[in-house]
This record gives sequence, C-alpha cells and structure tokens, in this order.
Amino acid sequence: MPVELVVFDLAGTTVHDNNDVPRILQKSMERFDVMISMQEAVKVMGLPKPTAIRSLLEEKGVKDIKAKKIDNIHRLFISEMIHFYMNNESVREKEGVSDTFEKLKLRGVKIALDTGFDRQITDPLLERMQWVKNGLIDFSVTSDEVPNGRPFPDMIFKSMALTRVSQSEHVVKVGDTASDMQEGTSAGCKWVVGITSGAYSREDLMKEPHTHLINTIPELLPILHE
Repeated sequence: MPVELVVFDLAGTTVHDNNDVPRILQKSMERFDVMISMQEAVKVMGLPKPTAIRSLLEEKGVKDIKAKKIDNIHRLFISEMIHFYMNNESVREKEGVSDTFEKLKLRGVKIALDTGFDRQITDPLLERMQWVKNGLIDFSVTSDEVPNGRPFPDMIFKSMALTRVSQSEHVVKVGDTASDMQEGTSAGCKWVVGITSGAYSREDLMKEPHTHLINTIPELLPILHE
C-alpha cells in the first residue's frame, strides 16, 4: 500500500536532544523536592508531560498527589523548555531531517508532527526549526489537543483527519520512545519505525512493537520504497 502520511515525533526524533528534555524535567521535579534520576526521567519520555509527572510522583511514593502539584511542576517545565528552545544554541534539527521531509513531499506524502509536549512548548520549537515557514510539514498535533496522549493513538488519528488520510494502513509512525512505538501500533500503522539515536537505545526499542529500527531519519526513505 502506498504511503500517504508520515507522523514524526519531535525531540529525540527530528530535533536533536542531548538529554535536554529529561534533564529539564529532572530539574523541574527537583525544584519541588522530588528527586529523580536521569534514567527515571528518560523512561517517561514521549508521554504527555502531566502524565509523566504523575507517574514519577507515584513511583517516588509521594502520597496524596494533588492536581495542583502536578500543574505547578508542569508550569515550571513549560517555562524552562520554552526558554531553552528559544535561546539555546544547541537547538537544531537532526541530521537530514529537512531533506527527508522535502523528498517525502515531492512524492506527495503528507507530513505531520506529534509530541508529548503541549502547544505552548511546540510552537516556539517549530518557529526555531522553520519547517512550517519552509512548507515542509502539513500539520502538528500536541498532547493537550487530544483526549489522550501517547501511548493512545489519538494524535495519529487527529493527524489523519487533518490530512484527510482515511486508512492507517497508509500511515507511518516514527519516534524514539516506547510510547511512540505503542502509539503507532495502537493506531494500526503499517510502518512503526523506531529511531535509535534518541531517548531509547536500540536494545530498549527492540522490546517494543515495531516494524523497523533506524539510526537516522534519512534511513526511512529506502524503507518506504520497499
């Protein structure tokens, strides 16, 4: 079946991330006296961030977890991420991303982005990447714009609706976390492609449902020619 839509994740997949997101999540939790390791922060990458924060609080045995505490941590995380994405010199796309987007669009393939971030973080990041300005993506969907974020398939289904793709057998999901792989599988995507140069290692992604594992985004092109 021909590819009609590719849904890419952001941080760690199409955007270079040197553990910046888990590091900022770790620091945000620490400001509220919740100490987590980098490994614990990485484990929840890909999830909607309020969900990730609740999961970490539960894992640390925090009692009587209130929505206000989750919201306060999340607000700090949002503020720190926006500042980082707007100002840090290290923020850049991963190798060959724009070129891959361009080649896919020349084939008539629609391109969407989905993310565990909310819209407040996503827009400054997309502005920095200039993919929208350069006409390289069709739509983006954030976790606060659907009833359920990853690992549920809602963001993929919304991407399909926005791009008028009716069957998930024509959809590719690309991401670097367990929740990305679970999301693509839940949506019924024919191709579920893991990026091994992001948050999760090849060994970790091997444990998750997938069709292909690649190290860089340009490696996707020959797979979609098969």
